Amino acid sequence: MSNKKEPVATEEGAKPALVPKLRFPKFWGAAGWQKQAGGALFEQINERNLEPGLPVLAITQEHGAIPRDMIGYHVSVTEKSIETYKVVRAGDFIISLRSFQGGIEYSRFDGICSPAYVILRRLNDGTDEYFKHYLKTDRFIRILTKNLEGLRDGKMINYQQFSELLVPVPQPAEQQKIAEFLSSVDQVIAAQARKVDALKTHKKGLMLQLFPREGESQPRFRFPGEGDWTAANLSKVVFFQEGPGIMAVDFRSEGVPLVRLAGVGGTTVTLDGCNFLDPEKVAQKWGHFRLALNDLIISTSATFGLSSIVTEVAVGAVFYTGLIRFRPSSERLNLGYLQVYLGSPHFARQAESAAVGGGIRHFGPTHLRQMEIPMPPLAEQQRIASCLSSLDALISAETKKLEALKRHKRGLMQRLFPSPEEIEA
Repeated sequence: MSNKKEPVATEEGAKPALVPKLRFPKFWGAAGWQKQAGGALFEQINERNLEPGLPVLAITQEHGAIPRDMIGYHVSVTEKSIETYKVVRAGDFIISLRSFQGGIEYSRFDGICSPAYVILRRLNDGTDEYFKHYLKTDRFIRILTKNLEGLRDGKMINYQQFSELLVPVPQPAEQQKIAEFLSSVDQVIAAQARKVDALKTHKKGLMLQLFPREGESQPRFRFPGEGDWTAANLSKVVFFQEGPGIMAVDFRSEGVPLVRLAGVGGTTVTLDGCNFLDPEKVAQKWGHFRLALNDLIISTSATFGLSSIVTEVAVGAVFYTGLIRFRPSSERLNLGYLQVYLGSPHFARQAESAAVGGGIRHFGPTHLRQMEIPMPPLAEQQRIASCLSSLDALISAETKKLEALKRHKRGLMQRLFPSPEEIEA
């Protein structure tokens, strides 16, 4: 493959041939790509469900069209509505509501789906895999939605709209080469994703062993040492404080940062999505809510167990309501142990039990005062913290590799396919 864009001979006054910026050497000097309308490439299928036993498909961005029971997606469908469902064959493409964000989905399975979906079946020679990749690219989604700015969830791109779009189409052999290459990249990404998932699963299992289970006072796994675990009321060994409720009228374009939920959840507290407050007003009203180095911040509304530590980036910031900061208040408690405990199943069980609310559940300092924290000897606390922090560092490193692979693929796809501007020229 080469980045070199080979010269393409054209007659005087003719438009240059349509070729991507990145092309396999085998196809240097080959004919330029064609621009074909969606309606010339795909026909619309409206076959109704007349075959008993076909699985109901879930249309997803992650898996494409897939039988619902394979991903645990259970939504009741009445016998009467099943009769109106459309038949999908392996190799068909589906336009869904999510096509606005994630492109057009592909099915490797025979099945049935809601009549609201648009089913497309390829007409010409070539490979499904080429279109499977292209119809999910950011470039195609820009073309798909360019003249559909008014569409919102609840409205569907119809076949007529799709049929008028121009799609870049190389010869079948080049389609196959591009498809094989991108599929091999996908395999590398999938392998890295499995590695990250395996590490996360390992961590969950390890935490179940390192902290006492429900109804037990000792963990299943102990580091060598002496002394039994005890339990302490959380408020006796931990200082915790919920952020203040601050009105939007107090927000400024600059000043003291106000940390929001968007800044919590990673390893460290960030200023992502923060507002700003007047420094003088902070000194008057909220000075005791300013963050200090090594404070731990968790979200206590909607999402539990997102624990981030304060580094120099967020020192001096104020934290918003719905966030609670923690720090050890006793020499019996190790900071690292407290951090991993706040993400443990033991803490999560107590938080879920104490949480109140209907749709969005939350807990606060009142509930925390009723909770307990298991207390191993200090040396064992340090061993637990060191073990889990090392595992977290490994998960973080492997996750960064996964994100780098995904970015690399996006960059390749921008060069493997012509740009929307080139297609429309």
